[in-house]
Amino acid sequence: MTPMRQAHWLGRGGLAFMFAYHGLVPKLIALSPGEQLLLRAHGLDGSPWLSRGAGVAELALAAILLLAPRNNWSLAIAAIVLVGLLVDIALVQPALLVDAFNPVSLNIAGLALCAVAWVTRAKPLAELSSLRD
Repeated sequence: MTPMRQAHWLGRGGLAFMFAYHGLVPKLIALSPGEQLLLRAHGLDGSPWLSRGAGVAELALAAILLLAPRNNWSLAIAAIVLVGLLVDIALVQPALLVDAFNPVSLNIAGLALCAVAWVTRAKPLAELSSLRD
């Protein structure tokens, strides 16, 4: 495997791990206090099913990232989700932005993994042939 492919898989794998862990542990295994706080901040205190649904969606995205490596739209979706969640937290619960291991550091690191996987992705044949012209 070339160093470029290794970098791609490190980016994609790290991103998949991040989404899988955050989908499984704080949302499905045990609804974390942070998840409960965010539900309350949105006025959805009695709706833990929303966090569980988000956890399932995160696990699905992690699976797509790993099992469909030629599917580059999953990288774009991951980046959009990370930016959207960061903006959401900044608006509804800005106090979380100064905690240790906060959404700023996590989401920016996730965006960096998206960027690494994006710039090292396999180019479609049409794009490669246009580079030769």
